[in-house]
Amino acid sequence: MPIDTTQSVRQVIAQHPAKRDDIGDLTTRRPLPGPGLDQLDPFLFLNHHGPQTYPANNRGLPFGPHPHRGFETVTFILEGSLAHADSASHQSVIHKGGVQWMTAGSGIVHAEISPPEFLSEGGPLEILQLWVNLPARLKMSEPRYVGLQEASIPAIALPGGGELNLIAGQWQEQAGPIETLTGVFMSTLKLPAGTHEQLPVTPGRQVFLYVVDGDVTVSGESAKPHHLIEVDRDGESLDIEASSNARLLFGHGEVIDEPVYSHGPFVMTTREEIAQAVEDYQNGKFGGLDA
Repeated sequence: MPIDTTQSVRQVIAQHPAKRDDIGDLTTRRPLPGPGLDQLDPFLFLNHHGPQTYPANNRGLPFGPHPHRGFETVTFILEGSLAHADSASHQSVIHKGGVQWMTAGSGIVHAEISPPEFLSEGGPLEILQLWVNLPARLKMSEPRYVGLQEASIPAIALPGGGELNLIAGQWQEQAGPIETLTGVFMSTLKLPAGTHEQLPVTPGRQVFLYVVDGDVTVSGESAKPHHLIEVDRDGESLDIEASSNARLLFGHGEVIDEPVYSHGPFVMTTREEIAQAVEDYQNGKFGGLDA
């Protein structure tokens, strides 16, 4: 594929390795937040669970009912399956290749656990969960949830031989199936060995680029698996070349540039709002969920 040399290319600022932080028997890596990066505004947090294989008659995922307020969670099921239920009466089981997008907004209680068939049969599991901040004006939005199976997510062939799975935002003339509150673009990339892609990004937007697996170069700099690649905000495109089969999480969003106060599952703009979130949850204002 010929590369457009008239477009300015974003440059790598830093690479942030995912640190191991297992949760029980669940293999977990986290590049954000990390020692060199508190947030990548508007992106707050990424957990990479797996890859691993569960035996038959396992205990499954440990994420029983818990609250959130003030942001959104985006969950990518790369392998296995995930059952979701929340206090706003949403329920689903999403399988390999699917995505869940939940707006916690003013407050929600949800559970993310393994469905019965996975508990009994076991199998491979790999899941990413990304937290996306909401600006102050939207933090108390009504909670909502969208669960998509793989078949509902457009798979777009890229000019260099790769594939972009479009979850939210615009790609050329195509719109992703999830309409976001803040215009976030979100996708996953599959890049076979030898792929060279130039991905357009509007200048000023914050890119989120995480290497799930495989060996790639970003703007000519070698990037390793399980690394979050921080790039500048100036260029019009992102230049990625894969030397082995690779998978990446690729998104971008407008910078919010507001104070961030977080306390466990709550992300607000002041300490007082955090205290109010805790009080509201304890008083049952988020609703309930029977495990």
